[in-house]
Amino acid sequence: MTKSAHSAFAAHLPAQRGARQPAYSEEAGSYDRRTGAFQAYRQAIVEALPVRPGEVVLDVGCGTGLCCGLLAEKVGSQGVVVGIEESPEMAAIARERVAHEGWDNVTIVQSGAQDAQIAVTADAALFCAVHDILQSPDALQNVMDHLRPDAPVAAGGGKWADPWLVAVNMQARILHAPYVRSFEGFDRPWHHLEPLIEDVQLRELAFGSGYVLTGHVKPTCSARRRDPAPPTSTPRARRARTDPAR
Repeated sequence: MTKSAHSAFAAHLPAQRGARQPAYSEEAGSYDRRTGAFQAYRQAIVEALPVRPGEVVLDVGCGTGLCCGLLAEKVGSQGVVVGIEESPEMAAIARERVAHEGWDNVTIVQSGAQDAQIAVTADAALFCAVHDILQSPDALQNVMDHLRPDAPVAAGGGKWADPWLVAVNMQARILHAPYVRSFEGFDRPWHHLEPLIEDVQLRELAFGSGYVLTGHVKPTCSARRRDPAPPTSTPRARRARTDPAR
């Protein structure tokens, strides 16, 4: 959407900034059932993250742990998955899932991403359906501070489609409203992440109402970053449209 079109559309959205979403608190117990239709997209985002057996991966905003198992399969028994989740209710469900599945290499940290005490330098990071975290520069920088240089990053979730796809955008609003505090930045959810990574690739899904973005952490933004480099322009992500998953 153009900026004016997004402003007009957002004017009809509920003001939820700073509010705690019921979907992540009192309704956390039904989260898996209510978002089951998104599982194919979760798998697509995890598959886009190039990790190898034995590596350490951060699952940022891991929710109830629906991606943890997929990541654990990729890193194997010698690897480690660290899930970071702000909601106590969601983190509790994730820990129950980890215990039930016997994932000895998965740890859940109950904390906001901006404040999380991460005890490792990780090899990769996943941001799956975490729009609010992607709108927080402090949260993103805390994650980058715990990634090795050139670590791969994958992010994905919902976004606004082109402005003339009114029905698609209305559906996106209905689907995502319970799970975001604000639709600010929903036209380019990755705009705070993009300057921190390079080799950026963007794939759009579901007629442009979803996306998968990948890249590698810039050395100056990672755990071993040097003195801040002078600002440089960041190329816009290359875009490729695909049909929605069937």
